[in-house]
Amino acid sequence: MVKLAKTQTLGSSKMQIITLTSDLGLKDYYVASVKARLMQEIPEAYCVDISHQIKPFDSLEAAYQLRNCFSEFPKGTIHLVGVDCEPFLPYKLQPGQSDNVLSYPCILLFQEHYIICSDNGFIGAFLGLDTPQALYQYKAIENHPSHWNFMLKYCFIGLAKQLYNNKSLGEFCESVTKFKRAFTPLPQFDEHSIVGNVIHIDAFGNIVTNIFKSDFERFGLDVPFTISYQKRNDDINVISKAYNDVALGDRVAIFNEAQRLEIAINRGANAGNGGADKLFGIRLGETVRVTFFPRGSVQNLSSLL
Repeated sequence: MVKLAKTQTLGSSKMQIITLTSDLGLKDYYVASVKARLMQEIPEAYCVDISHQIKPFDSLEAAYQLRNCFSEFPKGTIHLVGVDCEPFLPYKLQPGQSDNVLSYPCILLFQEHYIICSDNGFIGAFLGLDTPQALYQYKAIENHPSHWNFMLKYCFIGLAKQLYNNKSLGEFCESVTKFKRAFTPLPQFDEHSIVGNVIHIDAFGNIVTNIFKSDFERFGLDVPFTISYQKRNDDINVISKAYNDVALGDRVAIFNEAQRLEIAINRGANAGNGGADKLFGIRLGETVRVTFFPRGSVQNLSSLL
């Protein structure tokens, strides 16, 4: 078993890093209640909030947020994902309904991190094409109905406590190999273009796509291109190093920290003048096309006329 991420603190006590990702929002007391429970069950826990503003029940967004930052934490960190986590248990099955719809709490071991979540599509979206080190289901949740309506607070923290106490996963969970898959769409390629999608819009209104810097590099370095989206008059033909490489209020394309293609407005924000999503009218799932014009292409020949 991977050693948990415990580091020395004052005196001889140990600290366990635990992250929280949820769709609970910040309007209500729910997050405070979760943290209070965590403090009671694991006093040595050092809690880090990833996000509590996930769109309700959106396991894809939860996977996006955690996948982009989990590796920044020490190996052995425990990540709790409280999004769409109410279990779907056998007593709910209708006659003739497949048990493939069942959903149990899971503990995913990936790159020496522990991720406690539900089998609701999050695992497949988080992993993408990667393979887990191990995956366990907590089927004993069937015997704890008092936990079902607030799984993050009661069940997931309880599972984290078992890990913190160095219990073997096999002692309280069942090893499994199958899980629900909810893939983020992959970009499509042809001879001279990449067709991707908007997969996330951040708090600034910046548009994040599923196109990576490495996808650009497949077409060679210094090959002219245009990035097209809903408003063709707003095509972009350069990748900037920073948002303020362009004039205030101008559109800009960068490769963000995760090396994804991002489209933004310099100094634009939804709480101010409007982010790229509002100004361009782009929504989640919409198409973003990158067309390349290698030497000898029609565009390059036409530009010489």
